[in-house]
Amino acid sequence: MTSLALIRHGPTVWNEQKRLQGQTDIPLSPGGRKRVEGWKVPTEFTDFKWYASPLTRAQQTAELLGLSVETEPAIIEMHWGDWEGQTGKDLKEQYGDEFIRRQKMGIDLRPDNGESPRDVRSRVEEWVSRICESGEPTGAVAHQGIIRAMVSLATGWNMINPAPEKMDWDAVQLFSMSSDGKVEIDQLNISLIADDK
Repeated sequence: MTSLALIRHGPTVWNEQKRLQGQTDIPLSPGGRKRVEGWKVPTEFTDFKWYASPLTRAQQTAELLGLSVETEPAIIEMHWGDWEGQTGKDLKEQYGDEFIRRQKMGIDLRPDNGESPRDVRSRVEEWVSRICESGEPTGAVAHQGIIRAMVSLATGWNMINPAPEKMDWDAVQLFSMSSDGKVEIDQLNISLIADDK
């Protein structure tokens, strides 16, 4: 089995405003930087091969954590298309019942001119298969959408109902993968908060 440890980037101003961020390249907020400065990667993961999404918020998080990373395009956040920068309230006002209908599509929700969570899961699955070929314990600083895709690969979760496990975002989410690419949840919510060590 090959291990994959995932960390979500620290908060941005758009996270704090509850805006859909997607592939819009928003840096960490001052509060986000401070939060990440209070994190420490557990020692069992420090020798992993580390990657980061191309987006600034993931790159900054990796740098603050002292990780030497390669940039990996496959783990960029979901592209929310025309919905990026908007809040749920904005979209309800703009789309009315259509927004509710699309939300109920779960993994097949597709924003205008964007990609669906199923599209994200497909590109994450291809990346996972490359990691399995190498057999090298791997870590990545990525996004909520990427971690949700991994949970879906591991459990078959269709994203219509709440996630089968509650995730803490000040934490490492650890998955294991067999040589044939089958994904399993190993351990969720391994704390990054330095005081918890």
